[in-house]
Amino acid sequence: MRYLALSLAGICLLITSALAQGTGKKAGMGRETALVVIDIQQFYFEGGLVPLTGSVEAAAQARKVLDAFRARTLPIIHVRHVPKGVAIVGGEPVDPQYRIRPEVQAAAGEKVISKRFANSFRETDLLETLRREGITRIVIVGMQTHMCVEAASRAATDLGFDVVVVHDACATRPLEFGGRTVPADMVHAGALAAIKGTYGRVVSVAELLTEL
Repeated sequence: MRYLALSLAGICLLITSALAQGTGKKAGMGRETALVVIDIQQFYFEGGLVPLTGSVEAAAQARKVLDAFRARTLPIIHVRHVPKGVAIVGGEPVDPQYRIRPEVQAAAGEKVISKRFANSFRETDLLETLRREGITRIVIVGMQTHMCVEAASRAATDLGFDVVVVHDACATRPLEFGGRTVPADMVHAGALAAIKGTYGRVVSVAELLTEL
């Protein structure tokens, strides 16, 4: 009877697994998942120092992800780029160019990390924060796709985290090389293609929301 009970339990487990696979749904993301919002700051928008292509649209999409994480009380970390020499007074950079955009501003209790390099982990407490909170997966939105988003994705993967990049909540700009201009959409696609697979999953906002 004992072996029969074990066999029945095993069969039930196989059926449950098969049904889950049949739905095509991934397991929901829980407290082991943190949202990292990278560099959605004023200098990347019209009138800023380095305006990006589609920054307004990307910020609006990032807000959807932010709202979803807040609704589920999942961990959220904001990363902002503040160059050496730019002072922070009262929690905000004195130069308004480096302030986080209002639509994705940190809410009370959400951690804000300031960085000076493309890699969000370099000389910051991001890794310490993630480890302390028991985070094993990070979802990344932000700017620029080919620079700080890609740098964070690569670094996080190398540190052992599962990485998910939300492509339509990121933005970048045209680049030049060898006398040729590479359009922003191609820079964006190239960066995401480099990330996809080896350095993380790349999904849309709509796809991500079905997993939360």
